[in-house]
Amino acid sequence: MPDLSHGDDAVAVNALRSAVMRLSRRLKHQRVDESLSPTEMSVLGTLARCGSATPGELARKEHVQPPSMTRIVALLEAKGLVRLEPHPEDRRQKVVTQTETAEAMLEESRRKRNAWLAGLADHLDEDEWERLRAAAPVLEKLAHL
Repeated sequence: MPDLSHGDDAVAVNALRSAVMRLSRRLKHQRVDESLSPTEMSVLGTLARCGSATPGELARKEHVQPPSMTRIVALLEAKGLVRLEPHPEDRRQKVVTQTETAEAMLEESRRKRNAWLAGLADHLDEDEWERLRAAAPVLEKLAHL
């Protein structure tokens, strides 16, 4: 566990936070569909990764309140990016599923962002690129804790 009272750990945590935030901001500008908010894109990404889910499950995964998720899902449905279907076991609930349109949009967005990141990586030397490849699984783990 990092010891934030230890200078090197505190510096590393601060540098990581700063770099991740800056890179995230820059990646958000590489969107395919500017009409979608970052939160709407995140919900579509969660559906792509995890599959269909109830609005309550999506709210927990996205760390938002259920009423907020209900509004987000309604916006996505109005845009033809998700559909609501009856829950197979609990008819009081709905299941949110992304549409083919959403899948295609997400794929194009991933392609565009990956190309942008690959362009940045062209500026790294081989040692830096090797360290980045090694760090990627660790960053992925941190993102999902």
